[in-house]
Amino acid sequence: MATRTVLVVDDEPGIVTIARDYLDRAGFRVLTASDGETALRLARNERPSLLVLDLMLPGIDGLDVVRSLRQDPATRKLPIIMLTARVEEADRLIGLELGADDYITKPFSPRELVARVRAVLRRSEGDTLTGAVLQFGELTLDLERRSVRRSGEQIELTATEFDLLAVLAREPGRPFTRAQLLELVYDVSYAGYDRTVDAHIKNLRRKIEPEPQNPHYILTIYGVGYKFAEL
Repeated sequence: MATRTVLVVDDEPGIVTIARDYLDRAGFRVLTASDGETALRLARNERPSLLVLDLMLPGIDGLDVVRSLRQDPATRKLPIIMLTARVEEADRLIGLELGADDYITKPFSPRELVARVRAVLRRSEGDTLTGAVLQFGELTLDLERRSVRRSGEQIELTATEFDLLAVLAREPGRPFTRAQLLELVYDVSYAGYDRTVDAHIKNLRRKIEPEPQNPHYILTIYGVGYKFAEL
């Protein structure tokens, strides 16, 4: 397998150095940037395999970087892991809703960062799903090709969104708690919070549901979590 490139973006030199050193030792090619403008340029020109992105950046902040990358067809599927301070829960939630795949709170363990990078890359490269095609009315999930179509039209999902949808759709009618979904979708130890799942579900509904406010496919089980409808 060719060496995969990780772009690390943070305006704190110490964090960049630690992340670069550990990722380099793990076998990744590492690019770095300290501001949002440089991050966007490198993401578009170098086409990294994954982006590790601090939300608090000078100039163009991390949320605007995520927004811009998700709006660009060339970078729409780029896996993104956010770096956030513990007090930035609102920004973290917005980042997830914009399409980030995962987040790590500062201060973080460099080994955890490497594990999260590997896990998100495994999901984006399709190592966690077996081949099958699931059909639910106008919605088609091709697990082997990691593609989703509604009425024949391709729907672009992030790796995390796709895996979350696949977990639900493979067992229609089964209620999943948020904790179960976190455990099944994130294949490393995950100290997440419930709103992580809610943010991804919101994204999925916006993309796959004919009426996101009146969902047809992904149903809320109040007091429990979510399930895929039995169609």
